[in-house]
Amino acid sequence: MTRVCLVGDGDVELRYELLSRETSRAALSTYDLAAPYENTVAVETVSLGAAVALLNDLEWYLVRFAREALVLDPSVSKKEWLSRALAAAIRDDGLDHANSGRFLKLFGVDDGRLLEPMFVTRTGPELPAYDLHDVEDTLAVRVTESEFGA
Repeated sequence: MTRVCLVGDGDVELRYELLSRETSRAALSTYDLAAPYENTVAVETVSLGAAVALLNDLEWYLVRFAREALVLDPSVSKKEWLSRALAAAIRDDGLDHANSGRFLKLFGVDDGRLLEPMFVTRTGPELPAYDLHDVEDTLAVRVTESEFGA
């Protein structure tokens, strides 16, 4: 199963915003909603293509209420998430998933919250350490080269 995790923007209560609007509520109605981190909404889809399609259906809401849209596809990586742009590029065969792990955005995870991200480049098999805060864990997100340089 491929997971999608939407991260709310700032003080916006993402779950409320998505479920209070008819179109987004309908798009999410067939999924079991979870909240793996504070102010997130996560669902499981059947494939990378279905995950990207769901994100496309929610575009209007993501622009207004989300700061991140992440995809975890086990055919690419069992631990590292993909940015929405990278997931779409892999789905559209614009990028070989085997070559998708060089550019990363690391989030610190503390008390169930995703903290500010740090951009890193992978130079070996190990991830660089997240050093912006003392954290319990990190969440690695693979990003496109253009997202990395933005």
